[in-house]
Amino acid sequence: MSSTKIAVVGLGYVGLPLAVALARKYLVIGFDIDERRIAELKQGHDRTGEVEQAPLRSTTAHLTAQAKDMAEAEIFIVTVPTPVTPDNLPDLGAVLSACRTVGQVMKKGAVVVFESTVYPGVTEDICGPELEKASGLACGKDFFLGYSPERINPGDREHTVDRITKVVAGQTPEIARKLCDVYGSITTGGTFLAASIKAAEASKVIENAQRDINIAFINEVTMIFSKLGISIHDVLEASGTKWNFLKFQPGLVGGHCIGVDPFYLAHCALQKDHHPEVILAGRKINDSMGGFIASEINAQLKPGSMLLVLGLTFKENVPDLRNSKVIDVIRGLRAFGHSVDIHDPLADPEEARHEYGLDIMPSLDGASGYHALIGAVAHDSYAAFGPDSFLQLLQPDGLVADIKGMWRKSPVPDGLKRWML
Repeated sequence: MSSTKIAVVGLGYVGLPLAVALARKYLVIGFDIDERRIAELKQGHDRTGEVEQAPLRSTTAHLTAQAKDMAEAEIFIVTVPTPVTPDNLPDLGAVLSACRTVGQVMKKGAVVVFESTVYPGVTEDICGPELEKASGLACGKDFFLGYSPERINPGDREHTVDRITKVVAGQTPEIARKLCDVYGSITTGGTFLAASIKAAEASKVIENAQRDINIAFINEVTMIFSKLGISIHDVLEASGTKWNFLKFQPGLVGGHCIGVDPFYLAHCALQKDHHPEVILAGRKINDSMGGFIASEINAQLKPGSMLLVLGLTFKENVPDLRNSKVIDVIRGLRAFGHSVDIHDPLADPEEARHEYGLDIMPSLDGASGYHALIGAVAHDSYAAFGPDSFLQLLQPDGLVADIKGMWRKSPVPDGLKRWML
């Protein structure tokens, strides 16, 4: 066990797995401002589902909501969220707040590393001065900066923080080497030393922007093929036989990364008087997908139908509701005059009510008589649905609407209708 003391600031989807991994090698303080979150973690419960109960209960990391507990840390790793405002502008509020908190407790010689996704320049041009102001110390002399973009994929048990390649950058070559040693000690994927902090920041933001643009292309051709009466899934199945075809799927692009990060890159571009046409076009297409799907489903229904939407989280098999685009489908269907019930076994009902004003059904026991069943999120429990489930939940002439294509190979009983992208 190394004597190096590391503080991880923010214990969400990114910070908690990182803190647990680091604690196997270092003295770790895991800090979060949410006292309820800390209490849950100490009881062995991670509501994000990223860390299982056994490793959480056995971790040596000191979990706390008291900033003073980080006072002896030598390295601070900031893993707080970087969302966008309602106007799709970067919201650096959590990052700046973390800078103030760290600045008030750090000592000379500290290294402050950011993992939060930002646009190039934020770490050095915005976070550095904020840390100076809070600490009274000089950046590059009394303390140093680093950047190592997070690559957590919620619900992914293969590409975990202890298996992926970590991109690392430091304010000086010495700091960069030090951070490579730290990250390299906890991952079998090794580290990649970026040319600069700005290059590391840029590498992260384009990873998600690239995915967003590729999905936008598939979503646009989905819209085209729907007018031709062709299933995009049939098309992709055929195209996927070519060795270099990129196998992206259509659908709702939400969450805290792909649906957000391109706006950070766009904001940066606009600051430099460059209008990012491709990036913003991709965002426009993907943000319109919920309305398109609602319109397509509405065309299959009679006015005032009773609908059941299965799934509210932004992705299958995770409880994360942040920036879920299923809400766009629900609002669109309600705007057409339909009654919509919602079920999701993984979503937190309190969070759904707070974030979206939606009530989630506690279970599907006794549920029946719907005019349409809408598969919005491919949770394993929903993907296992078959003819018996459809008959139980739907009226005899009901509609099976499959946004994700998860029931594509499942037969639909006689009398029921099927719609999918």
